[in-house]
Amino acid sequence: MALQYSAFGLSLSANRPIPGLAPVAETPEVDARILLGALPDTLSPDAPGATPGEVQYVSPDAAAGDLPTLTAWTVARGAYWRLRYADGTEFVVDRHGREVWATWPAPLTVEDTATYLLGPILGFVLRLRGVTCLHASAVSVGDRALVLVGPASAGKSTTAAALARAGCAVLSDDVVPLGEEGGAFVAQPTYPHLRLWPDSAAALYGSPEALPRLTPTWDKRYVDLTTGDHRFEPRPLPIGALYLLDDRCAEPSGTRFEPVTGHRALLALVANTYVNYLPGRDATGAELGRLHRLVERVPLRRVHPPADPARVPELCRALLDDFHARADSPARRAPERSHDDVQR
Repeated sequence: MALQYSAFGLSLSANRPIPGLAPVAETPEVDARILLGALPDTLSPDAPGATPGEVQYVSPDAAAGDLPTLTAWTVARGAYWRLRYADGTEFVVDRHGREVWATWPAPLTVEDTATYLLGPILGFVLRLRGVTCLHASAVSVGDRALVLVGPASAGKSTTAAALARAGCAVLSDDVVPLGEEGGAFVAQPTYPHLRLWPDSAAALYGSPEALPRLTPTWDKRYVDLTTGDHRFEPRPLPIGALYLLDDRCAEPSGTRFEPVTGHRALLALVANTYVNYLPGRDATGAELGRLHRLVERVPLRRVHPPADPARVPELCRALLDDFHARADSPARRAPERSHDDVQR
């Protein structure tokens, strides 16, 4: 019997448990079907059209053995996308983002496969369905979302975990699907855990061993948001403010904020859309229009954290103070003007 899940703003069904997700009650409507340990029959070696078509993407970075981290191509005359990672894990996604198949070689596990699924693969599914996602993490502050935007290694998950320890519920880690409801933008919840590298786990929890491994074959750790003092926010929440994590602040005074407005704000969000290296439905004009409306309605702030990672509690206090200053006013003030805007 299929299991059902709610994640990334989607109703999902799966043929076996997905690590990191908790099943929900069955509903008649399912947005996407996930089949773990299988490929579609139409892609068997002797099936017509199974031969890979034109390669659409080869990642510029390489893994062990000099294989590209990810190669993606279309198959079956464009009916499917096939994505192969350097470790041998493969996904097939139909072009409408309604079905996903996954296989993996030994000694990899379903937990390893879930790290891809609950990240770039479902991010790509959303992109195929015309949903824009930010490379970001999000926490709730009251009834609104504080969104931390930035590239890999910017500190999004670490900052979200620190905010969780300060009492915030977490909506999402690393990817924030955007919804637009009644003229307001909302952050969709993803899954109830945070992923942390060992050094971040040590800084926040005293030791990497204080947290369980994300998979048996990987040293990354995770925070279970359904246990202890942590909380997961399962509701979509309106976005109160966006924070672009930048270089650490060398000044002894600590955290520094700068407004980002106009075309600079738009370019910053375009650069931090999730899996933007892969095409998707309406991934150009419609997505630009969506992001333009977002920066018009929601303040974007560039934040320089303290140089000392041990001062992350100070960063959390500064973020929450700044968030309340932006989001607590009864009506949005006139857009802030950055120094660059004044110069123009």
